[in-house]
Amino acid sequence: MTATTIAVLAMVPQSIPVGPSQISVAIDGTELELYTYKPESYKGEKLILVFHGVNRNADTYRDNSKNMGDRFSALIVAPKFDNERFPSRKYQFGGILNADRSAAKPEEWTYALIPKLASEVRRIELKPELRYWIIGHSAGGQFVARMAAFQETGAERLVAANPGSHLFPTLSAPFGYGFGSLPGELSSDEVLRRYLAAPLTIYLGTADDKPDDNFDSSPNAMRQGEGRYQRGKACFAAAESLAKEKGWTFNWSIVEADGVAHDHAKMFDHPNCERALFNVK
Repeated sequence: MTATTIAVLAMVPQSIPVGPSQISVAIDGTELELYTYKPESYKGEKLILVFHGVNRNADTYRDNSKNMGDRFSALIVAPKFDNERFPSRKYQFGGILNADRSAAKPEEWTYALIPKLASEVRRIELKPELRYWIIGHSAGGQFVARMAAFQETGAERLVAANPGSHLFPTLSAPFGYGFGSLPGELSSDEVLRRYLAAPLTIYLGTADDKPDDNFDSSPNAMRQGEGRYQRGKACFAAAESLAKEKGWTFNWSIVEADGVAHDHAKMFDHPNCERALFNVK
């Protein structure tokens, strides 16, 4: 099998079964467990990729995404990124930097797996044109938001729900929190322009406004705001301001879930999740 081959393990069915299921795929030699849910109402028109938080509990995220699948007649696929192979450098921060902070090759980024994963689901489902959306919460929200800056995914929309920190479009903060310390090819005006043109939704629970478990209280994060809600608002405002200043296309949206704290199930079940995913005005 060549480095660019996408292979499916023997246990993968000809199509993903109705109801909850678990399958394994190998993408460019990287094996991933996929937790899936196909609703009875599924018509082969929508796929939602769901990215878990820091607890790496893709099974729980799949279970708590069933209502989304039913509401939107969408196939749910929640891949698991285990901590052993995908520590924060490779999950929340996408693997664009090596452990020594040098630039990784784009084909080695964790982000690079995502369009191939979507293509594999399409192949299994015999739906080569299946449209798909991406949503991640907490650590998964960080993964999704930063991916928007560097990876062309082919997704209709990327939703970053309650990320603990944000990638501000600035060189004045180090990577993860901004584009500082990245090589020029990853921090140029062209990269920033593409980032602001990405179909990204920042989806925020209005009660996620204070520190709690797993809260990023590092100095760089605290400069973004006292809570995840404040940080998301500040990042959106900074991006919108830069786009206006430069005359760049700005395709971001910001959507709020009133009264919701740091709870992915409530974020997914909230009526405004539809606005976040499908950019409904």
